[in-house]
Amino acid sequence: MQSHELFRFSIYALQAKKLRTILSMLGIAIGISAVILLTSLGEGVRHYVIDEFTQFGTTILAINPGRTTTLGTAVGIFGSTKPLTINDSEALRRISGVQAVVPIVQGNAEVESYKRARRTTVLGVGSDLPRAFRMKVASGNFLPADNPHSPRAFAVLGSGLRNELFSANESPLGKRIRIGGERFQVIGVMESKGQIVGFDMDDTVYIPAARGLSMFNREGLMEIDVLYSEKTEVSKLVKIIRDTFTQRHDRDDITITTQQQMLEVMDSILDLLTFAISAMGGISLFVGAIGILTIMTISVSERRQEIGLLRALGSKRSEVMHLFLLEAVMLASLGGFLGLCFALLLGLFLHLAIPQLPLHPSLTYILLAELTAIVIGIISGIIPAWQAARLEPAEVLHSE
Repeated sequence: MQSHELFRFSIYALQAKKLRTILSMLGIAIGISAVILLTSLGEGVRHYVIDEFTQFGTTILAINPGRTTTLGTAVGIFGSTKPLTINDSEALRRISGVQAVVPIVQGNAEVESYKRARRTTVLGVGSDLPRAFRMKVASGNFLPADNPHSPRAFAVLGSGLRNELFSANESPLGKRIRIGGERFQVIGVMESKGQIVGFDMDDTVYIPAARGLSMFNREGLMEIDVLYSEKTEVSKLVKIIRDTFTQRHDRDDITITTQQQMLEVMDSILDLLTFAISAMGGISLFVGAIGILTIMTISVSERRQEIGLLRALGSKRSEVMHLFLLEAVMLASLGGFLGLCFALLLGLFLHLAIPQLPLHPSLTYILLAELTAIVIGIISGIIPAWQAARLEPAEVLHSE
């Protein structure tokens, strides 16, 4: 039996039982579409998180108080370490390769302007923040490089907070506001930055770090971020920073996290997430495989006379086996293609209905899903094909 005859027999057998064929294909289609959609969601989340972390650039490292514990979190204010100070951040500026240093202290306070008031995030920062975090000032200026220990009471508003406190046609520049009961002068408004890993940068007011420490009665900074040049070797810079703090604090009591380390941690978490959601889709594929196995087993039982006739006319056992294997593979591959089309259409609908949903179809996962469908067809069809090939023509024709 030649190859084109095998295809003709397989197509005829599938067309003869249209409802059964459609239901078998549907089982695989649901599994494939589930795998593609779930992996697309996983890839979308991966790209979203990476974009969120890298929009500040990839040459930033964060310094936090306290050495990392075995659980992977910094001891910080709960340990016996020395707090990070404004003087510490100023000392980092003298290190070769460092382009910007941003001391950070965070808190919440009520911001008042005339009759409007809003409780929001207050960030005490340094003047290098726009340069380090790739943020732009929409109007006015950012915080000046004042005396870091006694800076003037200046404030810069996020774009969202500016709209909350002032009318559209009113300029906030030069206006006086109260932050936590203290008077500040607005000198600038930032361009919209949006949310970054759930933190709304637009609903924020920026004040000098020393003012933030005083306002929230903090002994030390929450974090110091360092922007370094691309030519700087990160490992050497980290060692110099550690040596600097060892000299200043008499011991190595800080945690330094590079952008690459952050991305590696996130990547490992997202790999686990992708594996988990792929396994969920794999359950649907397993159900589809059981369906093909069942249908092909029934088909062998129903077509015993056809098998006996083929064997009597000279068909080899291998040809009969190939015939049923080909039917199973065609069922699975066509079901996989149907699932692919359904997944892409549903993904397009979800993107139009929920633009914020991070879907990112991957060609690699699509090809793997279709290949998986073919492999499932082969595995599901082996046992029925083997059963069909073992049938003796004389015994079958006599029984029929």
